[in-house]
Amino acid sequence: LIRVIPAQGIGHHQQKPSTRQSRLRPAPMFALGSIRAQGLRASMRMPANTLSSAAASAIRGKSSLVPVTMTSPADTVRYADQQLAKFDKMSFMPIRESVVSREMTTRYMNDMLDHAETDVVIIGAGSAGLSCAYELTKHSDVKVTIIEQSVAPGGGCWVGGQLFSAMVVRKPGHTLFDELEVPYDDKGDYVVCKHAALFMGSVIRAALIAPNTKLFNAVAVEDLLVRQTDTGIRVRGVVTNWSLVTQNHDTQSCMDPQVIEAKVVITATGHDGPMGATCAKRLEAIGALPAGLPGMHAMDMSTAEDAVLHMTNEVVPGLIFAGMEVAEVRGCNRMGPTFGAMLMSGQKAASLAIKALERDHGYGTDSWNN
Repeated sequence: LIRVIPAQGIGHHQQKPSTRQSRLRPAPMFALGSIRAQGLRASMRMPANTLSSAAASAIRGKSSLVPVTMTSPADTVRYADQQLAKFDKMSFMPIRESVVSREMTTRYMNDMLDHAETDVVIIGAGSAGLSCAYELTKHSDVKVTIIEQSVAPGGGCWVGGQLFSAMVVRKPGHTLFDELEVPYDDKGDYVVCKHAALFMGSVIRAALIAPNTKLFNAVAVEDLLVRQTDTGIRVRGVVTNWSLVTQNHDTQSCMDPQVIEAKVVITATGHDGPMGATCAKRLEAIGALPAGLPGMHAMDMSTAEDAVLHMTNEVVPGLIFAGMEVAEVRGCNRMGPTFGAMLMSGQKAASLAIKALERDHGYGTDSWNN
């Protein structure tokens, strides 16, 4: 029996102890060299009509997004027959329903306890927020908490413009593609990924597989946790609630939130809209930013991306703006369906957070203490 094994994440359990499984090395992603040859055959005796090793390798390569020589139709059909025979004999290990409930509940509650205090909170798991989270995985001693009010992370970056698939990134924004080994067509001044989901799937995996990050999706940030100072406010965390509760405050009695304390907060909730520019609007409402924010201006790709990247900064102490939420505060033009500034703004925000941790909390010195 020839088995095609998908990428295995942390905590994966083998279905059957007698079956040896191939694994993917953590990095680089989607590289032909990262797929190990051993473990493709089960410990049973190989049938006489088994695929050749070259054919099996080619099929395995295709499942890993690696360009390969096409196998013959006969080999492909034989492989499908073998897979169907395997599935017909497959039986899952027994489990009690209460075990599943306890596994989910204890892990989630332990995460909530662990992240009640954190180093960096990222609000919004779109292209900028996840690029920021990925960059912060390079600093394994920094605890990162990502808050996303939608069930699915990714924001508007699962597709390109007007719900089309391709994702256009102007250089040098493609350098993050290179780090994540996302395939693209090089067009000179820009690159095109054939489907935005290729990037989003890659950056989600890279950000979340790291031990220092945790994503709380379906959780909304309702407010900022602040401290009044002689010169204004300092942001020191976020106020959270379940997204479904936040969306139904007008229909239910008061359901109080809770907080996550953070040394630095990065907001990347996108431009204004029903779920966007959350922190920009809140800072304006409490007088921390002047009334009548300029808001995002009309589209001009040639100027917008440079402006968003260069204006990614700490707007009030403890709070860094990234991505299109920068445009709401600074009045930048919109860039539309080109994503280089989103990726680079997120990575820049991560470096700004490291500098803020160094400045205010002694990160990089002996006084740093998580």
